[in-house]
Amino acid sequence: MLAITDYLAGLPLFLGYFGIALVLTAIYVFIYTMITPHKEMTLIKENKPAASIAFAGSLIGFVLPLSSVIENSVDIIDMALWGAVALIVQLATFFVLRLFMPKISERITNNEMAAGIWLGAISVAAGLLNAASLTY
Repeated sequence: MLAITDYLAGLPLFLGYFGIALVLTAIYVFIYTMITPHKEMTLIKENKPAASIAFAGSLIGFVLPLSSVIENSVDIIDMALWGAVALIVQLATFFVLRLFMPKISERITNNEMAAGIWLGAISVAAGLLNAASLTY
């Protein structure tokens, strides 16, 4: 019986980390969908794969470093602060990418698959580099 109570003792920390991760992810999705000129959710509801691929890549690109932060943080505050850094880096990725392809949002709105795949892939690549950098 002692073993079960030992395991359950970690439940509050799990819930804290998981809850903060969900909040950070919701904040990321909200900000990302506000800053992009194209309307991801509308385009996804209209069955536009380019928007879905781009958005999925961006979301994965954020969650990868967030998972690294959870694994490597020393406490919940550390996790929240570095999670915010990961959020900022991933949002900045979209703005930097637009320097190289200024009409990326227009192309995604027009359901150009190459643009959606490129944005998704760059987002995941940035997320992997971000995650690796956060393994202090």
